[in-house]
Amino acid sequence: MQESEFKITDRGRFWKIAGAGAAFQAGSAAVDSATVVASLVFQLTGSAFAVGAASAILRLGWLLPQLVVGFLAECSTRRMPFYVFGAYGRAICAGLIALLLWTGTGLSPVMLATGFLILWTLYAFVSGVVAVPYNDIVGRSIPSGARSRMLAWRFFGGGILALGVAVFVRQVLETTQSMFQGYALIFALASVLMLLSSTLFVSAGEPIIAAQEPSERRKGLVADFFRNGWVILQGDARFRLFLFWQWLGGATLMALPFYVVAASTYGIGAADVGLLLGAQTVGSLFSNAFWGRLGDRAGKLRLLQTVGVLRLFPPIGVLLLLFFADTGVLVGFVLLFIVIGALMSGMTIGYLGYLMEISPDDRRPAYSAYFNALASPAALLPLLGAALIEYISINAVFVATVVAAAWQLALLNRISRIQGG
Repeated sequence: MQESEFKITDRGRFWKIAGAGAAFQAGSAAVDSATVVASLVFQLTGSAFAVGAASAILRLGWLLPQLVVGFLAECSTRRMPFYVFGAYGRAICAGLIALLLWTGTGLSPVMLATGFLILWTLYAFVSGVVAVPYNDIVGRSIPSGARSRMLAWRFFGGGILALGVAVFVRQVLETTQSMFQGYALIFALASVLMLLSSTLFVSAGEPIIAAQEPSERRKGLVADFFRNGWVILQGDARFRLFLFWQWLGGATLMALPFYVVAASTYGIGAADVGLLLGAQTVGSLFSNAFWGRLGDRAGKLRLLQTVGVLRLFPPIGVLLLLFFADTGVLVGFVLLFIVIGALMSGMTIGYLGYLMEISPDDRRPAYSAYFNALASPAALLPLLGAALIEYISINAVFVATVVAAAWQLALLNRISRIQGG
């Protein structure tokens, strides 16, 4: 598809996909695992392991279903039905969590926490069905030269909406008589926003896949599909190194839910979660134009390298706060969450864009499935982070994050040399 053709014929699809992403971005901000969910689980259990488990469940649930969905999607000429199941399903799960928190105030914290984690696990695994069809439909709908801009508009619009979500979070947690009913209202808002997102994306439609005879890989068995993933891993150096990069990314992200735990040691409580979420949203919002321009003009790899440098700042910053700060700690954490917001936005834009770029057009569902399934063990690293906190100190998890971020930069330099060659 030529850029001029895209501008003339597919502008509506571009904006519907961006709008769907913005609505989802706002909905996911309402149930952000680094702020809202981390705070909720810590309030329920007081356990760093439970906080790490909630984060690990979300990542693992997102990644594990993709291998099966990738095989099924590649055998089908339409990928939208998979998206419909996952997107509407996760909205329903968020609504069920809201119902549990609203009606379960008479339950013991243990029972409420158990019920929440069961529904949260269901939410995570149903969400994981979305990734493969989303990547494929977007990859066929938006040309490479416009994808970073589309993702930047998605995050910009989502950031505007998420600022309202952050105000809502702070308001309900401050004013609702039952704190858990306050969290119920937050999950209900997330459910509504995710329903809106799903409807917008479905209305954009799916580009028709040209009719053709099924290839040998589509005729093959599941075992053949899995075996081909191993062939790609061995033969595609960029894919392999990018996968290693993603594993190290899991190590850098393992600290994410524990920034709130660190903040709580200074008396920063549940009501301040809305403020931290707002700061994270501001960082994401104001960085999107930069990430979109950088990704489309300098390339997705340069974008990832820039994000890699930025990844060093939050763990170093929180270590400085923990060691040296006596006053102004809330301000320090607000600044940290602004940087985290910019980091998360750039990482998502760069990761999605580069994965689409290294995936052949006719094999994008399979590449997405292979990559995310092979990356899934890294989702368990927040549990390692919890162990570091429990058995060493909270500082250890941030030190480990700094080491992993530096290693990521070295891997990106290797990929750059391969790509340049």
